[in-house]
This record gives sequence, structure tokens and C-alpha cells, in this order.
Amino acid sequence: MSAATLRSDPTPQRAADSRAPSRDGDLQRAAGAARVGLRPGPRGAALAVLEQSSPCRALLPRVEGREAAEVVFVNTAGGIAGGDRLAWGFEATGPITARATSQAAEKLYRALDRPARVETRLVASQGALLEWLPQETIAFDGARLDRRTELALSGGARATALEWLVLGRAGHGETLRRASLRDSWRVRRDGRLLWADGLRLEGAVGALAGRRALLGGAGALATLIHVAESGLEPLVEALRERLYGSAGVTAGEVTVGVGALPGLLLCRLLAREAAPLRAAVAEALAALRAGVPGAAPGLPRVWST
Repeated sequence: MSAATLRSDPTPQRAADSRAPSRDGDLQRAAGAARVGLRPGPRGAALAVLEQSSPCRALLPRVEGREAAEVVFVNTAGGIAGGDRLAWGFEATGPITARATSQAAEKLYRALDRPARVETRLVASQGALLEWLPQETIAFDGARLDRRTELALSGGARATALEWLVLGRAGHGETLRRASLRDSWRVRRDGRLLWADGLRLEGAVGALAGRRALLGGAGALATLIHVAESGLEPLVEALRERLYGSAGVTAGEVTVGVGALPGLLLCRLLAREAAPLRAAVAEALAALRAGVPGAAPGLPRVWST
């Protein structure tokens, strides 16, 4: 707290400096983590690890008619601001199907001078099928984000993972003019790097997104991967058939690319707005569910609430 210096002028002076903060470090910021580990139990997946510290929470609701475990991660702060540090961990061990999602779309607020850091660590081992299906992150004008997602597989495990980003709130007429957005992936099997990817949008994001070599004018983007040691080519064909004939693609609202690398299927989706992107992501997940043995049925329940 700073005090005002008294002057000869009889007008009372404020005791505290009322200027708006200029640094994220001057404000209260969140630092929390949540980690859930699942293993085989007598009635399907059982809880092996549960660690959480505010504002990160993990819920394990019962979903009627579904044998696959479903974990819902929650950020009780109601959004992410510059300088926040959040960490999510999800692990599946043994012959189980385990899915994790987020309670709601994450809001990324304007930052002053520091990026928010979000780290996600996913681990699948001993034949597990892990699904990481969070809802979208919505970046407000002036947002700063450094997000890192790491996926480690071993012992014949498989995984489906999704991350997506919406640039601004089109429904509110907001244009994302300036921001700093970094999104990186690392996928490893048995310690060997399978795939590394990075997105960086810095400065005049609206202008950058309009470049054909970058986003081609898209305001919403998603990356969906499926990692498995075999059976990827039929999945690639199934996704192409399902997505290329979908309403969003045929209407020109969504652009899709699907391909495969050794041990990994990669699907990119771009759209001008969030609604057609969400519909296309749902179509892609439906195609994967139909072709991946043991995949959890339907979309995460909280997506529709």
C-alpha cells in the first residue's frame, strides 16, 4: 500500500493510490492443480489417485448406462487470467476405458503483462483407452496463454485427445485484435517422441488469423488425435467419409484435414465461429467411437448441460 504525501493545499488527499494495477503480479492470481488416476476395479474403473488444490477440482459423476469412467475437471475460479497457473493430470492404467472432460467452456480473460500457464499431463498404460475431451477455450481480447499438453503411452495403451480454441466472442460482436496464444503438444510412446506440435499467435491475432498460410480467416480451431499401435488407416477413411460429407464442410463453414503418422491419427478442424466447429468435432468423435474398440459411447454428458 502506498500513502499520499500531504501538501499545503487543504484539500484532503487519498491515503491509497487509486491507479489501476499495471501488472498481473500486483493482483491475486490462481495457482492450482488436480490429478486423477484410474485402475481396474471389481465394477470397472476404480479410483487410484485423487489430488486437488483450489481452484482446480475433479468430480466423478455416475453416468447411467455407461461402464466407462468419466471424470469432470472444474476450474472454480470461473475463468483464467494472466499470471494464473493451472495443472491437470489424468492417468489410466490397465484394461479400462477412462474419459475426462471439463465442466464448461474455459474463458481466457485479458491479461496485463503475464501469460496464463496451463499444463496437462495425460498417461495411459497397460492396455488402457484414455479419452481427453475438454470443452473449448474462449480467448478474450488481450488474452495471454501458454498451454502445454503432454501425452505418454506404454504397454499397448491407446488414447484420444482433443484441444480447441475460439478466438473472441463472435456472439458478443467481439473481435480478437491483440493476444499472445501458445499451444504445444508432445506425444510419446514408451518414452519415444511420436509427435510434437506448436501453435503461436502473437500480436495482431485478427490479422494473423486472416492469412491463408495460418488460419485462413478461421476464428475457431481444434486438434483431435487418436494414438494407437495399429488400425489407424480404417479410422482415417472413416473420418474423411464422415466429415467431408458433413453439413458444415459442404456449406463451407468448416475446413477439415485428416491424416496419419506412424502410430498417430491427426485431425485438424477450422471454422469461422464456434457453433459449426463444435458440430464438426461431434461428428469426428462419433466416427472414432464407431471405429475404436472399447470407446465410450456418446459425448460427455456435461457437453449438453
